[in-house]
This record gives sequence, structure tokens and C-alpha cells, in this order.
Amino acid sequence: MTQANQASLSQGLKNRHVTMLSIAGAIGAGLFVGSGHAIASAGPAAILAYFIAGTLVVLVMRMLGEMAVSQPDSGSFSTYADRSIGKWAGFTIGWLYWWFWVLVIPFEANAAAAIINSWIPGAPVWLLAFLITAALTVTNLFSVKNYGEFEFWFALIKVVSIIAFIIFGCAAVFGFSPNPEVSGVKHLWDHGGFMPNGWGPVLAALLTTMFSFMGSEIVTIAASESKDPEHQITKATNSVIWRIALFYIVSIFIVIALVPWNDPNLPNMGSYQTVLSALHVPHAKLMVDIVVLTSVASCLNSALYTASRMVYSLGVRGDAPSFTKKVNSQHTPVYAVLLSTAVAFICTFANYAAPKAVFNFLLDSSGAIALLVYLVIAFSQLAMRKKLVAEGKQLSMKMWCFPYLTWAVIVFIIAALVIMAFDPAHTHEITSTAILSVFVVISGLIVTKRRSEKAPSAIAESK
Repeated sequence: MTQANQASLSQGLKNRHVTMLSIAGAIGAGLFVGSGHAIASAGPAAILAYFIAGTLVVLVMRMLGEMAVSQPDSGSFSTYADRSIGKWAGFTIGWLYWWFWVLVIPFEANAAAAIINSWIPGAPVWLLAFLITAALTVTNLFSVKNYGEFEFWFALIKVVSIIAFIIFGCAAVFGFSPNPEVSGVKHLWDHGGFMPNGWGPVLAALLTTMFSFMGSEIVTIAASESKDPEHQITKATNSVIWRIALFYIVSIFIVIALVPWNDPNLPNMGSYQTVLSALHVPHAKLMVDIVVLTSVASCLNSALYTASRMVYSLGVRGDAPSFTKKVNSQHTPVYAVLLSTAVAFICTFANYAAPKAVFNFLLDSSGAIALLVYLVIAFSQLAMRKKLVAEGKQLSMKMWCFPYLTWAVIVFIIAALVIMAFDPAHTHEITSTAILSVFVVISGLIVTKRRSEKAPSAIAESK
């Protein structure tokens, strides 16, 4: 951990907080609802998209784990990019990552408000979104322990719900089902085969699925505020394989085994609710709504935390306004939290007051940021490994088959970005993200140049 971070941020996260965050931090509403769209378009072969995307995340987390264990920091990969690639790279990816999570806040707040509105029809969605965001902002302002405690219980509910679904689903697969017609694995091939629509929809599902895993890296940011960051990061990195295999691969397999991929309820109700309804589980919609609401609140909570810590780290490095690095008596970066929330509220206002195209552009501008983050992590790990080895530092965690797997990830991500650029469904995302990225890169180069120009004058003044 850097000295600046050590002196400013608290170490209020308990081991159980970081452990539960590492287990369920990446599980969002996309698993419960969004996966239904992937299955409806790609058929049973959608599981291949989850497997490939999950493999990519495992490799990226291993690379990030190698760097984070040797140098824990609240800026995580942004700090590592700063040190290994250049100041402009750390500036660029830090601000892009901050923007990604700031946009997640109004998106998830609206999703949570919509669920509550279905229970209380008279409540305005915009007001509910505002109140939910304000409530979680308050919890993030006081102490990192509050964030950890909220996220612990949110994550626990998600984990228990998924495990219960898997147990219930496995029982149905083996014939122990309330609905005898829903059992076995025949739906893997009985409606046009395993890949009914060819590779195109599978590839499209792969590009979409990658974003469902965004959030796995949060644990490397949060661990820097725990008492034993190296141990927590090592444990989280080593467990990412079984977490993805259990929560994503197994649960998606159960869905495609028990319900036909062309069931019209999949894209409308979501995968979990479709399965539970097919099994004649009473109150399936209410149960899934509660779990999805919890997942959305969890994602919103983590978005506030992650955005504030990233902009705090940028402030410490001189890449953000100086007020963002100020902390209160409980060592919480309150101004970083408030800045992130304020921008999120502006984006929420744009969703309701501005033309729809404005908010759509804002959302699309973050479309490819996940892949850019993964790409920067890979390039940073290549450069940092050389530096650490040259310094004679012993690495307690290493990337597998270095540098071959690292280069394989780089080639795969670049290929995915190129395919997205020529895919009509994703062209607008690539264009919007590219425009934003160019703007941030130019800003980073200007800031870096001014900082380097000020350095000699500061030295001269001191003399």
C-alpha cells in the first residue's frame, strides 16, 4: 500500500466483509434477469459464452492479483498502469473506470425503483431512485465499515439464494420436481440443437456476458482498507474459479436444462423466475424480485464505494481535484463520495429531463470500458512483472504460463473490440466509448505535461 493511502484511508473492513465481497461482489441482477436474454438469443450454447467470459475474468484476476498482492493500493489497476505504462495511462483508465461506476449508480437506482414501484404503484420512480441513492450515499459517508456491513448482508442473501436455486434445480434435473414435466436435460438439444442459431448469437452473448462479470476486481480495491490486504487478495483471487463455476456456469446450466431456450418468458421474466414458475414454485415472482432488488442495491452500494475510492486515488496522485483526497475523522474520502453521487444525480436527471438520446449516449459511452480495463490490466502486468523481477522482489502470487497467457488475453480482447466495432448491435457503444476515451487521453496528456513542467519550477523554488 502506498504511504499516502496508508496515512489516509482506514482499515475498517473486517475479514468477513472482504471474504463475502470477493464471493458475491460480481453477482448482479444480470445473472437473475439478463441471462434470460442471452439464452433466448443464443440457445443452450449461451453457456459457452459464460464459460469463455468466465475464463477471461479468471485470467485477468490472476494478473491483477499478482500486482495487488505485491503492492496493495486503493487505486488498484489505475495505480499499476500509472507506474508501469505511464502517467497518462493511469489517469485515463482511472477516470474511465470512475465514469463506468458513476453511470451504474443511476442505472441500478432506476432498476431498484422500478421493482419497488411494482409493489407501490403510486410512488414516482424518480423519487424512489433519488431516495435509494441518497440512503446508500449516507452509509458510505460515515465509515468504510458501513459499506462492508451492508455489502456483507447483501452478498449473503445473493449467495444463499443462488445456492438454494442450484439445489432445487439439481433436484428437478434428477426428477425430484413439483412439476414432473420439468426434469432431465432434454432441453439442451430438443429445440433445434445445442446451437440453434449458429455462432453469431453466441458471440453477441459473449460480448454482453463480459459486462456481467465487471466487479470482480473491486475486491483488490476494498482489500487495501482491510488489516491484511495481501492475504485477502490472495484468497479472493484463488477462489474466483469456483465462484464463477458455481454461481454462473452451474446455475445457467440448470436454466437451459429445465426450460426451452425459446420460452417467451426468458427475456421477459428472466431466467430464474422462468425456471421457478415452470416448477410451480409459489410466489416465484416475489422471491426473485426480492433477490434482484438486493442484488441491485448491492451493485449500487459497491458502485458508490468503488467510484469514490478510484477518484480518491486519482486525487492522491494529482490526477483529480485536490479536495477528492481529503478524508474525515473516520478516514473516509467524503468529498470523493459526494462528487461521485453528484455526477450520478446529474445523469439521473438527464434520464428524465433530457432527450432520450442524451442518456443513451451516456450509457453507451461506458459500453466497452470493461474490456479496456481488462486490456490495461494485461499490459500493466507485462510491464510490472519485468520491473518487480529486476528489483529482485519475490512474488508470492504469479500469473500462470507467463507471458503466453497474458498475451493470449490481450489478443482476445483486441479481437473482441474489433468485432464489436463491426457489429451493428455494438457499433454505437464502441463509437461512444472511443469518443470519451480520446477526450480523457488528451486530458491525461495535458495534465501530465503540466505536472512535469511544474516539477522543475517547484524544485527551483525550494532551492
